[in-house]
Amino acid sequence: MANTYDFLKTIDLQPSTNNRSHHTEEIDTKRLIVRRGQPFSMTIQCRDVSRLQMAGSLEIILHTGKEDFIQIQVPQSEVETDSWWFSLQAGPQDILLNVYSPAIATVGQYKMTVLCLRQGQVLQQLSGGNFLLLFNPWCKDDPVYLPQQQMLQEYILNENGILFQGSWNNIYSVPWNFGQFEREMVDICFEILDNSPAALDDPISDAYKRNDPVYVSRTVSAMINANDDRGVILGRWDGRYEKGVIPTRWTGSVEILRRWSQAGMKPVCYGQCWVFAGVACTVMRCLGIPARCVTNYLSAHDTDSNLRVDRYYNESMELLPGKEKDSIWNYHCWVESWMCRHDLPIGFDGWQVLDPTPQQRSEGIYCCGPCPVKAVKEGRIDLDYDAPFVFAEVNADVVCWIVHEDGRQTQSSLQCRNVGKCISTKGLSGDTRWDITGEYKYPEGSAMEREVYTRAGLRNSLRKSGGQSLVLKMKDMQAIHGSDFDVFVEVLNRSSEDKDITLTVVARAVTYNGIHLYELERKESSFCAQAYRAKKEPLRLKYENYGHRLSEHNLIRISSLLRQVGHSEMIVHESVISLVMPQLTVKIVGEPVLFQKLTALITFVNPLPITLSGGTFTIEGAGLTGLQEVKCPDSEIKAGQQVVVSVSFQPTKPGLRKLLVDFETDRLKDIKGSTFVIIQGGNQ
Repeated sequence: MANTYDFLKTIDLQPSTNNRSHHTEEIDTKRLIVRRGQPFSMTIQCRDVSRLQMAGSLEIILHTGKEDFIQIQVPQSEVETDSWWFSLQAGPQDILLNVYSPAIATVGQYKMTVLCLRQGQVLQQLSGGNFLLLFNPWCKDDPVYLPQQQMLQEYILNENGILFQGSWNNIYSVPWNFGQFEREMVDICFEILDNSPAALDDPISDAYKRNDPVYVSRTVSAMINANDDRGVILGRWDGRYEKGVIPTRWTGSVEILRRWSQAGMKPVCYGQCWVFAGVACTVMRCLGIPARCVTNYLSAHDTDSNLRVDRYYNESMELLPGKEKDSIWNYHCWVESWMCRHDLPIGFDGWQVLDPTPQQRSEGIYCCGPCPVKAVKEGRIDLDYDAPFVFAEVNADVVCWIVHEDGRQTQSSLQCRNVGKCISTKGLSGDTRWDITGEYKYPEGSAMEREVYTRAGLRNSLRKSGGQSLVLKMKDMQAIHGSDFDVFVEVLNRSSEDKDITLTVVARAVTYNGIHLYELERKESSFCAQAYRAKKEPLRLKYENYGHRLSEHNLIRISSLLRQVGHSEMIVHESVISLVMPQLTVKIVGEPVLFQKLTALITFVNPLPITLSGGTFTIEGAGLTGLQEVKCPDSEIKAGQQVVVSVSFQPTKPGLRKLLVDFETDRLKDIKGSTFVIIQGGNQ
């Protein structure tokens, strides 16, 4: 090209300034990362601005999608349009361009070229480099628009999270490092989208659909699990983790996503529901879709879509293998994402359930959602996506059957087994728990609840049986891991007559998703339940019997079967004890200054009456340090012994940060600790 038309010299995308105004400076300040529906600026250095203006006009060409298949012409305009456009301000030596993207533009990587034109002829073209375009919850025309600043701070910008585990009557929190703005995360998130089956099969169609948060979130739900694609995490629930990482050891999403990418899109081993949810939340926040993690206690897994979970026991309170296809998870974690649902009737915008844990197929693939939370509450199981499955998770009837030796099946009355309890997410301030059960369900027993059941097809709901003269209860308790303790089952006779009864109480070690591992203790007794009286029956659990049989989730299920002599009616009560685990103490030593060495002292005291070995500490924190593993300095930790380790790191980002620590040994796992630290700014 002749130098006569060499008007344009260089293009400055001003990434530092633009990224700050687009709330992406935490991701990077060296390259341009912007949000759709909001203008960004760039300057073009020119050899002679006046000659350029006399010779021709400017136009921007954008390419996006795989192999840049999609081309977008961006014209100069003096008035706002619904498509891409730019305005121009000329200075003495440069030109300022303000580039406007539509609020429903395709998210992804864009390649920019600036053309100098005269009467349609290209006089000069200059590469503007690449930039990333994300969803924009700050833009009122973007379907993911979130109007409250405090919610934007939590559901987009906060890299530190809390996941809730335990049992509904003993909820505890686990810190999680979302780390959505850590190095490489945004590129890995787009790698996930690029490797979805839809993108590999038809990349052009996939690229066009990436303007829709419904489509993108459904893709994320499918790609976080590795069941039928190039997904991120392989799930495992059988306790055999020799070829991977035990799920309880993960403390965040960053290392998982990096391992997946570095391994060439091979799945990371292993995950369980909270791991799937935590990683999905990271990806959604990074892409610009508001997201939060949710835990549902006593969560039903309804495999046959009949909105019912059937439990089968023999007369000795033993679960019958092969009979059960449905299950009740002690807790189950999923993700909610915030968006408008233009594909549904009015009234179903807002929070949408996404469940990346591979439980069953949806439209042929392992994914779930987005399902409007409002649809669940209103019993609208006819709406997309997967509303019947999510509705069952929080509302399914639980039916208990006693299978007799002759094959007869007797339906028993199941007490204290309401599905969908204490649905929880992290609050907007601090690390508090926010109970959002009311967003999923109307109050139990209310007229609206009955109306919802009718609408969903539960007209003959079995859960509303009441008025039994005999009632089983178990006192809520907090048992400390490593101690001996008593469980008290209470039998209440609400009638005016004494009744002869038999009571069977069984304690079993279980996984959090309801798999029975070992029977720990059993007690059978017969006695007279006096009229209008309550009688408590204790069951003693000793550490020497349960300690070596627990799953990594440290849960014990207590099942009780009550029978009145001479009557066929049977009553079953089930409750789960979440053992109280020790906590790590984490203390920061030194002045927390950016890029200067900082030390954390981590303290652990062995609470068990046995010697532990093989201890490993895992440390990470967004803006503080990548994943570090430190072996315990003592090969053995005796009962009651205190261990202190020192870990050093250099903070890479200023502001409020959180350091997360996990500790695991041969006999004690899932020990967590964390601390906040404010990093003061410094010179790079």
